[in-house]
Amino acid sequence: MLAQFLSDWPMWASLGVVIAAICFYMLDRWSMELVSVCVIAALLVLFTLPGAHGEDGTPISAQDLLSGFGNPALITIMALLVVGQGLFQTGALEGPTKVLLSGYDRRPRLTLLLAFLAVFGISAFVNNTPIVIMFLPVMSAIAHRMKSSASKLMMPLSFISIFAGMTTLIGTSTNLLAAEAFDRIEGRQLGFFEQSPMGLVLAAAGMVYLLVFSRFLLPVREGLTEDIAPTSSKQFLAQIEVTQGHFLEGKKPVAGMFTDLPDMTVRMIQRGERAFLPPYEDITLRPGDLVIVAATRAALQNVLSRQPDFLQQVWQSAGGDLDDSGKPRRLSLTEAVIAPGSRMVGRTVEMLGFRRLTRAVTLGIQRRSRMIRTKLGEIRLESGDTLLLCGPPDAFLEMRQSRDLILLEWSQTEIPLTTKTLAARAIALGLVISAASGLLSILHASVLGAVAMLVTGCLNYRQASRSLDLRIFLVIGAALAMGMALEKTGAASAIAHMVVNVASPYGTLAVLSSLFLAVAILTNLLSNAATAILFSPIALSAAHELNASDPLPFLLAVIYGANCSFATPIAYQTNMLVMGPGHYRFSDFVRFGGPLVFVLWCVFTLFAPWRFDL
Repeated sequence: MLAQFLSDWPMWASLGVVIAAICFYMLDRWSMELVSVCVIAALLVLFTLPGAHGEDGTPISAQDLLSGFGNPALITIMALLVVGQGLFQTGALEGPTKVLLSGYDRRPRLTLLLAFLAVFGISAFVNNTPIVIMFLPVMSAIAHRMKSSASKLMMPLSFISIFAGMTTLIGTSTNLLAAEAFDRIEGRQLGFFEQSPMGLVLAAAGMVYLLVFSRFLLPVREGLTEDIAPTSSKQFLAQIEVTQGHFLEGKKPVAGMFTDLPDMTVRMIQRGERAFLPPYEDITLRPGDLVIVAATRAALQNVLSRQPDFLQQVWQSAGGDLDDSGKPRRLSLTEAVIAPGSRMVGRTVEMLGFRRLTRAVTLGIQRRSRMIRTKLGEIRLESGDTLLLCGPPDAFLEMRQSRDLILLEWSQTEIPLTTKTLAARAIALGLVISAASGLLSILHASVLGAVAMLVTGCLNYRQASRSLDLRIFLVIGAALAMGMALEKTGAASAIAHMVVNVASPYGTLAVLSSLFLAVAILTNLLSNAATAILFSPIALSAAHELNASDPLPFLLAVIYGANCSFATPIAYQTNMLVMGPGHYRFSDFVRFGGPLVFVLWCVFTLFAPWRFDL
């Protein structure tokens, strides 16, 4: 026994590293990036020791352990993050999001249900990673409308997309890998919908679990930006000049409201020397009119993003520079407070020559003390006034040194380039269609999509690099290295054979149930692809040992178990994608996803006799 243990010590050491890594991830005392780097370093050191080799006696090189960083799945995820950032920067998802949210106030629960059903329906036929990326802003918007934390919706978003992967052959790459083993060993092809009946049962059970337990087991956690930069409801006084061809030219009020200025209150219309005050009835806007509105920052940004020509007119009228195509350069919005004792106090924006002084345009002024009805350029600034500024990001960097303005840097956001909206949508749609149809692999489609986003100007290189999450890169790389170590040393194979040998005396159902549970546990430690590749031949071998009339149930047990990637964020890429927006910790997945794995195992065990005629 001791001699056997000593000969297999690399296997036990690899298991020790994996168990230690999981413990450190769950403790959440150190960052996931630091733990991941330490895991990789520990494995690299381990397999340089004398006698540390694989099960077949071949050495496990550093190249083997680090190959995960060049893994197609990891490259695909990073490319899709760039594509998702391009969709965000161009505001390409704002239209579909508004359509989906338009009925939220009347039917909030139905709207949320339709969003999740859309994710489920699409993910059954398309790689779920880009689907989750596309629905992240939708769920954020719904969480905001619910006045709830995004952490209540992000994990269910990932899990529902995984449920869908159980229902069709192309739902996930895991299914295809298992089907390939079935064809190679048994000479049979797995049907497109052969896994659908039990897959739908498991998905339904999972959705009931999400509905009942999400309110109790999911954390209510706000991110840093939500803590220090809550959505502001304060009203800025802003001025819109109607010019020739302006989107407000010829518009009339409806019941005293201008429908082209949603969520804005028109306080005054200045026409030459004459001022029109509400209520507005028989008035038609014409070039030269100044429309004085009170609006939140979000409402003003919405108009700017929907009307790129309006943004160009505002920027040009203030002397702003344009790029080679005649459009405004990339602009940001931020807020700044007039400091006590500022030289700007008592002077108007026009008197200051604010555009020349700061290279930024004043879009609005907010004053808490009273309501203002006058032209923006005639307002004399007071200490404590908040200015809504529009300008290039580098202008705000220079403004940090100003003693007259207190720049609220946390409030800085970029204005989406809606002129690129159609291009971003076309790129994303082309990516999904080409990957779903098999014209291109998801790797090639996602990389080409990321390159297209950069080439077409949907986002710049700085924005693209900012979207490449280092935590995702390191954690997935470390997970693949651990999987490689377990596979090469024979640890994973030993666990699989032990499960089959223990359960086989109790009959076919016991073996199926044990296979499902073992695969479901290991898929949360290894990658789901590695687990499917490892267990498919073992499951088919077990079917022959039991003289089963049909080995298909054994293969399906592996497929369903391999798709139970709920208990850790490293189990599946969509879990990693929602980890940041949901502000989750490693332990959150264990607490909420762990019981879900157990629930699906119980449901599988109960329904397997019905589905497979056992």
